Amino acid sequence: MQDAANSALYRRIAWRLIPFLLACYTVAIIDRFNIGFAKLQFLQDLKLNDAVFGFAAGIFSVGYVALEVPSNLLLVKIGVRKTLLRIMVLWGIVTVLLALVQNQYHLYVLRFLLGAAEGGFFPGILYYLTLWFPDRLRGRMTSLFVMAVPLGGIIAGPVSGLIMDHMQGVYGLHGWQWLFILEGVPAVLLGIVAYLCLADGPQTAAWLNADEKRRVASDLARDRASASGTTRSFGAALREPRVYLLSFIYFAFFCSLNTILLWTPTLLKRVGVATATDIGWLSGAISVASAIGMVAIGYSSDRTRERRWHVVSCGLIAAACFLALQLAQGSVTLTVTLLAIASIGIFAILSLFWTIPNATLEGSAAAGGIALISAIGSFGGAVCPALIGWMNVVTGSIYTPLGLVGALLAVGMLTLIAGIPRPRQDIPLAEPGCPSTGSRGRRQPEALVTIRNFHE
Repeated sequence: MQDAANSALYRRIAWRLIPFLLACYTVAIIDRFNIGFAKLQFLQDLKLNDAVFGFAAGIFSVGYVALEVPSNLLLVKIGVRKTLLRIMVLWGIVTVLLALVQNQYHLYVLRFLLGAAEGGFFPGILYYLTLWFPDRLRGRMTSLFVMAVPLGGIIAGPVSGLIMDHMQGVYGLHGWQWLFILEGVPAVLLGIVAYLCLADGPQTAAWLNADEKRRVASDLARDRASASGTTRSFGAALREPRVYLLSFIYFAFFCSLNTILLWTPTLLKRVGVATATDIGWLSGAISVASAIGMVAIGYSSDRTRERRWHVVSCGLIAAACFLALQLAQGSVTLTVTLLAIASIGIFAILSLFWTIPNATLEGSAAAGGIALISAIGSFGGAVCPALIGWMNVVTGSIYTPLGLVGALLAVGMLTLIAGIPRPRQDIPLAEPGCPSTGSRGRRQPEALVTIRNFHE
């Protein structure tokens, strides 16, 4: 009877929080990567090239990483309502200001500020979930939350294309300017709603009664008790060779993920898709395939309790698609097919990769190691777009750097098989991007790990 009551309680909490948080993260994904659509017009209007675009796309990650930990430390002190108000209003305003750029330097500064404004949002939400859900439910809630990544692509493609084509010239503004304005405003509105409607934690939630608050607090207290005594030493992570192998693997993967999210519109235009609307619908279709494939492959991995070969197979297939794109020049159908297959593989890795460090690293190396892996991987988000843009300008071909990304991903997958032994016992699917193993195998979001490491 008590179990049924608790299940009903957490279902109600989930329905109250997850749809709204999913909407917030979906808007974040759209605003982070809509520059890939905007470039179809603004490069010509501002007389810029792909090298400028690549650097601007990559510098976002610099600002994001720089503000990630400070933002999370501030969240612990002031609560999620004020934090989301600050983060979302600022990133919405910066997105709108991108409509005013006149040269490459404006673009660089605003993209850096966009990353800095958004820094801490994702890990901050993961920390927020630890205040509401016990460990046994947290992975499920986080998996629902990160569905925003493919969902953002599904929405952004058609919407961005329609805005750019149908708003061109309205009130004297270009389509790409309207894109930034109309896609920046929702973040501001959602930030205000978050401040007005969210609770900083169960104890301040007016929609929970005293008994419900007590039950949530009791569940979370049991989790903390079972995880006590775990050593979280960043120094131990630095002495673990597998951390560096996993960091390289994640770096290679992160390069491929950013490539798909930022350069798909450019590739579709290069092979002859004429309008931004058509590019948007095709990009959205690719994202639909990615979401379906991610769920199906994740189900297969859970059913068989096998992780490494699922990740490696997806990575090698995606790498082959990157390398084969050059053969698809001039063919819209073949290019879309290759991009869809590559996206399915890459998004499947997004949901599966973190089960491997979680099962491979143990004890004092686990928490610091996962934070280090994530940080190095995020660096790929800064390096890869800039490198692709620069090589595209120097070589005159987008396919040369894309082939390099494919080769890097393939090397990363081979490193995984050769350098990372199969865990003695695979674990269930972890929170994508942010799990950590504590005592007794319990996972904790990286956001919380990062905060604790900073204090310790």
